[in-house]
Amino acid sequence: MSSLPQNKLDPRIKNVWRCNDAFWIIILTAICAAVCKMVTLEPQARAIGEAGFTLVLVLGVIALVIWLFVLPPIRFIRWRYEITPEYLDIARGIIWRKRVVIPFIRVQNTDTRQGPLLRLFGLASVTVSTAAGEHEIPGLSFTAAEELRNRAAELARLAREDV
Repeated sequence: MSSLPQNKLDPRIKNVWRCNDAFWIIILTAICAAVCKMVTLEPQARAIGEAGFTLVLVLGVIALVIWLFVLPPIRFIRWRYEITPEYLDIARGIIWRKRVVIPFIRVQNTDTRQGPLLRLFGLASVTVSTAAGEHEIPGLSFTAAEELRNRAAELARLAREDV
């Protein structure tokens, strides 16, 4: 179990991440730029407002480049999962890496979820619930998500029967 899990997410998840991140970066940049523009209405603060507006736009463009072109491929490489007869193993994270091993004896519920953006790209997420919380595997093809959900539910049922 020391090696990384074998299964990767569907490559289309990178486009979902890009759309989601672009939406939030543009919204945040627009709000900050609007605040800076309001500051320029005050004659004494006009220079500060204009400088702030320019800085916000530059930082917004830099953030877009990083979140749209640099991070998705790295994030995709770092997201892994594997299902065995005893547990579900999930590894993720770029800077803060997280590894979760969920024994099937602890699984209470499995779900598939599909929001509008995932549906647009033909993807779904699988959520595995335990008493300690929920663990999600995002960005699987819808059929792969259903298969994983059903397999996890069956392995959880078998694990409970063995006890």
